[in-house]
Amino acid sequence: MLKNLTKRREPLSFMLYLGILGSSLLFFFIIVVFINKEVSNQAIVISIPKVFWASTWVILASSSTLHWANKAFREERFRSYRLNISLTLLAGIAFMLLQAFGWRQMFMQGITMSNNTGGMFIYILSGLHIFHALGGIIALGVANRDAFKRMEYIDSYVYSVNPPNQLKLKLISIYWHFIDALWVILFLFLLYHAA
Repeated sequence: MLKNLTKRREPLSFMLYLGILGSSLLFFFIIVVFINKEVSNQAIVISIPKVFWASTWVILASSSTLHWANKAFREERFRSYRLNISLTLLAGIAFMLLQAFGWRQMFMQGITMSNNTGGMFIYILSGLHIFHALGGIIALGVANRDAFKRMEYIDSYVYSVNPPNQLKLKLISIYWHFIDALWVILFLFLLYHAA
């Protein structure tokens, strides 16, 4: 047992999990502020843009395509890997565009951060989430670029058996699945409190 505690850990994985913990705490405290305002008898009206439903399905689909990309990468099916990593990147970009469209819908309805407390929480939670998703999209873009740099099977194979490259895809996957789960939790929270 002591040997497991003193075993050398992969530092990038540790840093990623530390970042995920910090991000989770940030969102947790924003939700606590929201609940505290509701408990103190301040009715908060939330009107979720309909397009957020579509963005939720898109980000869920992106987690599926990323899962299939990982499976294809491990099984050395590099054409399938390239297709699925590209679909994941495109779905991530579509998610961000749909979120921006949702903000536009809210703004067109006159919901701003200064005149609507519920709108303020939607802008803050979804905005912080998009900021986090942007990091994932950049990482997916790098993975996508790397996938298409190596079109020959032997180049792809050499790339796929290199431990740092395996680790990179693993870390991107962990982070993107976190972004996915985080949005689903935030969306369900907002939906529960919606008018």
